[in-house]
Amino acid sequence: MRRDSTVPRQRHTLLLGRALRLVWRSGPGWTVASVLLLTVQGILPLLTLYFMKLVIDAIAAGLTAPDKGEVFWQAALWIGLMGAVALLGVLLSSLADIVGETQGQMVADSMYGVLHTKSIEVDLGYYEDPRYYDTLHRAQQEAPFRPTRIVNDMVAVGQSGISLLAMAGLLVSFHWAVAAVLFAAVLPGILIRIKYAGRLFSWQREWTPAERQAQYINWILTGDTHAKEVRIFGLASLLMSRFRELRKTLRRERLAIASRRSAAEFAAQAGGTLAVFGSLGFIALRAVQGSITLGDLVMYYQAFQRGIGFLRQMLSSLADLYEDNLFLSNLFEFLDLRPNVIDPPRPEPIPQRMKTGIVFDQVSFKYPTGTSTVLKEVNLTMRPGEVVALVGENGSGKTTLVKLLCRLYDPTSGVITLDGIDLRRFKVEELRREFSIIFQDYAQYHLSARENIWFGDVALAPGDQRVVAASEISGADDFIKGLPRGYETMLGKWFEDGEELSIGEWQKVALARAFLRDSQFIVLDEPTSALDARAEYEVFKRFRQLAKGRNAIIISQRFSTVRMADRIYVLDRGTIIESGTHEELVQGGGIYASLFDKQAEYYK
Repeated sequence: MRRDSTVPRQRHTLLLGRALRLVWRSGPGWTVASVLLLTVQGILPLLTLYFMKLVIDAIAAGLTAPDKGEVFWQAALWIGLMGAVALLGVLLSSLADIVGETQGQMVADSMYGVLHTKSIEVDLGYYEDPRYYDTLHRAQQEAPFRPTRIVNDMVAVGQSGISLLAMAGLLVSFHWAVAAVLFAAVLPGILIRIKYAGRLFSWQREWTPAERQAQYINWILTGDTHAKEVRIFGLASLLMSRFRELRKTLRRERLAIASRRSAAEFAAQAGGTLAVFGSLGFIALRAVQGSITLGDLVMYYQAFQRGIGFLRQMLSSLADLYEDNLFLSNLFEFLDLRPNVIDPPRPEPIPQRMKTGIVFDQVSFKYPTGTSTVLKEVNLTMRPGEVVALVGENGSGKTTLVKLLCRLYDPTSGVITLDGIDLRRFKVEELRREFSIIFQDYAQYHLSARENIWFGDVALAPGDQRVVAASEISGADDFIKGLPRGYETMLGKWFEDGEELSIGEWQKVALARAFLRDSQFIVLDEPTSALDARAEYEVFKRFRQLAKGRNAIIISQRFSTVRMADRIYVLDRGTIIESGTHEELVQGGGIYASLFDKQAEYYK
């Protein structure tokens, strides 16, 4: 996986634009509403401040006025307008909360969709690279909330900027030095935030593997996958200790950064506080000298205080933008991953009926992150309608051959053809549609029994009778009918009213899923490893009927299964060392014959 460890500064603007587009696409109407609300909210403080000045000046003038009642009603008018502005502010704030919450949820849901799409798009090779999991982990942390925060920060910058311009104009009309102090009081703290945002970003990237290790141990301790072994082997104390040590190290490192940042921010805020009260003293002096009215005193001081607040908010939002932009690069680093298994510019149509067959021609393969060659110059032919068996020790390359055939990977060298056409010239999705597969590590979906089988061909309606027919072929129908709700019973124990199955029963469900799809090729990787001899016999008795007129590949260590194949290939360390029918290989006296003799008592 190719990626840079840092994000070049010239990319910040581009990342910001991409984030805004993601937010806009998730909900254009809500984005417009958010911008309008926050902009209006930015104007309200200026009105409040001006009405307050009018109130104070009216009261100050009324101290010497003969008609106190007229003065009171004039002041009451301004107070009423201030109250109306305050109520409007409360209303707009409530609306903004609703809009912000809705927009945030929509963006989060949209970003999960983006992550899911990219996760499915990338090659399987990425799943063998620890750096991919680091990148995915960081993307999952940032994706749900960073884009929304960027939009909110940009709106906050605009809102604060409008209010700040008004306050700065007032202060400049009073004295330019007060306006200068306004900026000097806030700027150091913002620079410190930017500095430590960069440090936190670098720390997060450096310590992502340790965070993932801690999450992995937490999953072992709390999930059901390892629950039996954790208890039997007494692993709980050891794993809990490792988790605590990892979290302690992470906590210590992060707190060290936070402590240094807090100390620097305290120093900056102390200087800002002195500047605020120094400016207040200067404004009070001008009022005592009679240069400004009492209302002016209050207005200018409020303008200075609020100006500091608006400037701090604006610069803080700018610092947040910088920080969010840094961390958002984690998301776009993930989204920028590019698959190697891609569609050709002009795909060839898939032959609906294979005429000459599948050919592996000098095919070699090495996993992207591996160091050794898994397949070495493999030559293999599958003729139309044949059932082919792959035999060999674990790690000999049998499953890898199937992965290449389905274009989960592409060969490192050599070519695989279907009716003489390179598989890379077909559209990936259309090619894979021609395969029904059960892998040795088949999935157990904690969903209904019907859905577990229906997933084999979601182009069908869930209630299609072929779902039950596939279940009957695999033998799963016998026990599914006995479940509390039949095919609607939830399987597994992750959710309420779920029913756990035995390993053999789960395997029959997986077989039914593979049998459901009407495809040209059926691939069974150790399909009956969890079944007893009688169940295995029944499955393959029906399978021969199912596979009639179709091509099948069987990977198995059981020769009672293998001997039914039309052609058998024996692999050893990534190379085909023998091939032929069962009778030919037994008579040949090679490795296959030796393995067959060792299992003879089970299938003769």
